Amino acid sequence: MTLQEYTASAHNFEECMKCTICTAYCPVVPVNPRYPGPKQAGPDGERLRLKDPYFFNKALKYCLNCKRCEVVCPSGVKVADIIQAARIKYDRSKPKIRDRMLAGTDFMGTLARPFAPIVNGMTGLGATKAVLDATLAIDRHRTFPKYSAHGFEGWLKRHAREQAKFERQVAYFHGCYVNYNFPQLGKDLVKVLNALGVGVQLLEGEKCCGVAMISNGMTREATRHAQHNVSVLQKAVDKGLTVVTTSSTCTFTIRDEYPELLKVDNAGVRDALVLATRYIYQALESGAATLRFREDYHARIAYHTPCHLEKLGWGLFSQELLKMIPGVEFILLDSNCCGIAGTYGFKKENYEASQAIGKPLFDQVEAVNPDFIACDCETCKWQLEMSTGYTVKHPISILAEALA
Repeated sequence: MTLQEYTASAHNFEECMKCTICTAYCPVVPVNPRYPGPKQAGPDGERLRLKDPYFFNKALKYCLNCKRCEVVCPSGVKVADIIQAARIKYDRSKPKIRDRMLAGTDFMGTLARPFAPIVNGMTGLGATKAVLDATLAIDRHRTFPKYSAHGFEGWLKRHAREQAKFERQVAYFHGCYVNYNFPQLGKDLVKVLNALGVGVQLLEGEKCCGVAMISNGMTREATRHAQHNVSVLQKAVDKGLTVVTTSSTCTFTIRDEYPELLKVDNAGVRDALVLATRYIYQALESGAATLRFREDYHARIAYHTPCHLEKLGWGLFSQELLKMIPGVEFILLDSNCCGIAGTYGFKKENYEASQAIGKPLFDQVEAVNPDFIACDCETCKWQLEMSTGYTVKHPISILAEALA
């Protein structure tokens, strides 16, 4: 499918049959009366906006872009994409300093890393949170992710010769979270893939996927990042490498949002980009590799499917991998949005709605009382840990812990 065909099929608002099931499943509608709902903001609004841009409603900013409306739509209408495309086309509001800070993950990570212990200590102080709340409207109740003093890229470069010895190779799009916040997840992936007989290579100069830029109105910056990343991914694909990822949101953004919203052609790399859990599951199912697990590993795990992973339809791979571990008691949590939606839940004007959206999920976690939660999305992790008090681990890290 060409880029033109892909984007034309994406904005198929005329196929909406006005059943309003998207509105019934929207997590924002019940908690924020300012939001008109996905049917009105999406297909209905698009009909009006095509007649006159005057009908653009700035309340579209309250859309989480969680894609739950698209998952349930019986007609396959790309409701959320219609909404986000309208924001890109019609909204002339300039991003605030706060928005640029929240979206500038590479820039902020590079600045924070040399001073990680100091930054982590400062952002955890009530006084700092109060100042950010008053000056930048970053809600004081929000817990900030911690930065790592040592990046993942440097670690893997030091192990490049060791990784090159494996006959089978993959490239790894690690994303901002692994490089700046939690390098251990990247190390866990290397451990698991090495156990499968697969070596891991760095991509040459990857940048942030740009999802936070898209949601904060920084479309030009996001497009530049997308074009750069597609070029970087193409070099890996030309070498015959599969590109694995550990972030469900990065994966979804690169595969679907680049052509849908940014009009960046990724046809040459899209099918080569896969979530690591899918890659590992398929390797095990095909009999191409095996994993041995510790006999003394026991855990009661509640698994939360991130919204973007549910849209991809790939949550099953993470679930089945966890079930393969003999000592795991697996609990699949109900399909619910956690409410953070990347930078959305950090903003003061959204915080109350963000927590209200996630409450059914928080309540269920407390009801099942697991040893910890499993989840493939870093921002879901931040939200769940802050709002429930339970530790959240990536399925890849759980596999690494359970390996014999």
